[in-house]
Amino acid sequence: MGGSHSREELISDSDEEEYEEEEEENYQDSKDDTPERSSSGRRPKTPSSLDEVAAKLEALKLKYPTSNTPNPSLKNAVKLYLHIGGNTPKAKWVTSEKLTSYAFIKTAKIDGQDGAEDGEESENEEESGDVWWVMKVGNKIRVKVGVEMQLKSFGDQRRVDFVAKGVWAMKFFSDEEYKSFVSKFNDCSFENTYKMESNDANKVKVYGKDFIGWANPEAADDSIWEDAEDAFSKSPRSATPVRANQDLREEFEEAANGGIQSLALGALDNSFLVGDSGIQVVKNFTHGIQGKGVYVNFDNGNQRSGLNSVHSTPRKALLMRAETNMLLMSPKTEGKPHTTGLHQLDIETGKIVTEWKFGKDGTEITMRDIANDSKGAQLDPSGATFLGLDDNRLCRWDMRDRNGIVQNLATSTPVLNWTQGHQFSRGTNFQCFATTGDGSIVVGSLDGKIRLYSITSMRQAKTAFPGLGSPITHVDVTFDGKWILGTTDTYLILICTLFTDKDGKTKTGFNGRMGHRVAAPRLLKLTPLDSHLAGVNNKFRNAQFSWVTENGKQERHLVATVGKFSVIWNFQQVKNGSHECYHNQEGLKSCYCYKIVLKDDSIVDSRFMHDKFAVSDSPEAPLVIATPLKVSSFSISSRR
Repeated sequence: MGGSHSREELISDSDEEEYEEEEEENYQDSKDDTPERSSSGRRPKTPSSLDEVAAKLEALKLKYPTSNTPNPSLKNAVKLYLHIGGNTPKAKWVTSEKLTSYAFIKTAKIDGQDGAEDGEESENEEESGDVWWVMKVGNKIRVKVGVEMQLKSFGDQRRVDFVAKGVWAMKFFSDEEYKSFVSKFNDCSFENTYKMESNDANKVKVYGKDFIGWANPEAADDSIWEDAEDAFSKSPRSATPVRANQDLREEFEEAANGGIQSLALGALDNSFLVGDSGIQVVKNFTHGIQGKGVYVNFDNGNQRSGLNSVHSTPRKALLMRAETNMLLMSPKTEGKPHTTGLHQLDIETGKIVTEWKFGKDGTEITMRDIANDSKGAQLDPSGATFLGLDDNRLCRWDMRDRNGIVQNLATSTPVLNWTQGHQFSRGTNFQCFATTGDGSIVVGSLDGKIRLYSITSMRQAKTAFPGLGSPITHVDVTFDGKWILGTTDTYLILICTLFTDKDGKTKTGFNGRMGHRVAAPRLLKLTPLDSHLAGVNNKFRNAQFSWVTENGKQERHLVATVGKFSVIWNFQQVKNGSHECYHNQEGLKSCYCYKIVLKDDSIVDSRFMHDKFAVSDSPEAPLVIATPLKVSSFSISSRR
């Protein structure tokens, strides 16, 4: 299936009158009871304009006010809409409540339905344990306030859209009411996330005084983003900018040999599909990966050369030594990432040559992730080291014996040599990591923090970004170390690491302490509709930049997976502060302009091939998307 734009146009109401007309015409569709009909049994003809509707309502002298005039006695009055039809041609907004009200309530009964007064509910329950801010709208919506609502604000329309067992929109009757709602929502979200009142003192506690711009983006220094944008325009291939009419074109799709678990893309001749029973070798081309090449079966009847001793299917495959070797990492316990060792596969012979164990000071230890020493390290033919990460450990492993003695693989399982690193006492809760072109390390944590380590020390981070409260489940960094992309369940966070030191020199947070000149991050989100269509249990996974391994070249796209969606953002567009997405936004700038590739099955991984496979008429290398049973390649074309 070809790429598609974000379906924002289905929920846009840029033409206010037309938007209201459709709401009035379809008002009955959102009711639970049978629509009222005229005495003749036919539905009355829909008036052609809002003025006509208002005139008729006024003539009827009904007891409720017109749609444009809130009841003065109704506090927090709003008009409520519901989106129906999903992404079908019949999708539309319908009026759910012409006049209703919202309230923020502190309660332990998130999904509870009762008739208690707002104040009583808050007062009586606050002493009973965990309580949360909940938003109620009339008697139809009751939802815990937080990022899971995917709230999107439209300041110019006095409107917010959000997800709460459906996709809803609320419109406010004045700018003051709209701004009051957004402010209160943000305060409640902060308190639900950090369990403390939203005030300046507590925000300093959470973010630190150097990162207060994360809590108050309007006061942050955004000039670094603009400087970076200027630098981008000077990078190679910038003479071929990504235009709005560029689209994703599927080159081909083919079945895989088994249930694909992960992708290991190569920068040379081959790439690899790691499946339940083995590894399929495929060829790299300028239009994608293709061809059923050699298949390496994990179980070939030999205990030493097979993977009989692997606890489960490998979930991580790391290419090394000019892509002639692969490290395979399998979880010790299904459902958890930790493992006590890994297998080294010789790709040329198709055999497991070594089964390694992780150990330190004579004690077996676990790792949750491994990574190459640097962005291009897999191309080094002599590479013998790689990085390891556990909940409270960050280290470098060496496959060479420290004493230069060849280990006897026939009689014992060799132990990797811990050559560099640190075992933190507690509290880091590392989740994921990645490396830059020079080997600097970025680490994401359960509490949302993102730490930057220089190439000289793994003991103390040069910079620690506070995060926004959501766990970082995956992290990536550009080759030059200037940009970091963190994945959370509900959004992506893009961070600029550039800063100007006291001598006026521009550095990255890997090389020095950033001080107070820290730019606010930008968020990449799905619209409430796309988030809802992706499914309740589907979360963002494995967001990463396109792939370059050469100084002076700039990554051009970002890609992430969520359910059956592969979502692609234009990197240059995200960095452009004047981009239309950022107009009339409150708080951190959030980009909703993306393309979606929809597959028939849940996507295992989406990655761009190496920059060398980009052809002259395309601004980007092909995108490879893998589902458990199929692998597809897409190119970005300049044709409509």
